[in-house]
Amino acid sequence: MKGGCLCGAVTYMIDGPLRPVVSCHCAQCRKTSGHYVAATSAARDQITIVGQVQWYKSSETARRGFCPTCGSNLFWDGAGANMSIHAGTLDGATGLQTRGHIYVADKGDYYEIAGDLPQVPQFDLVMTTMVK
Repeated sequence: MKGGCLCGAVTYMIDGPLRPVVSCHCAQCRKTSGHYVAATSAARDQITIVGQVQWYKSSETARRGFCPTCGSNLFWDGAGANMSIHAGTLDGATGLQTRGHIYVADKGDYYEIAGDLPQVPQFDLVMTTMVK
């Protein structure tokens, strides 16, 4: 699987399985993306990044990676063996499905979450770290 930013200055390749997509509705994800974030993840050692990623330390436990040229949000990198990848930056058909929603207690008041996928008020360790 491969992907990259809007302008093509940053690309990446993943040599391994991807976790199903998880939608995060926390305030930080909404601020950095303009809405909520839909992300998959892969083992950090199976992701090869080509190009210069700008990293922003958004909290004491995580940083966010984006293209310094076009501003595309690409990665969320916290503790653990996996790094999150914004699903919309993957190229072509992915075969991925959305697994559920986290931080729904923080979601914006201007939208509703439709469907019957799991919704948890805050963080969910199992949903966010599993790899299919």
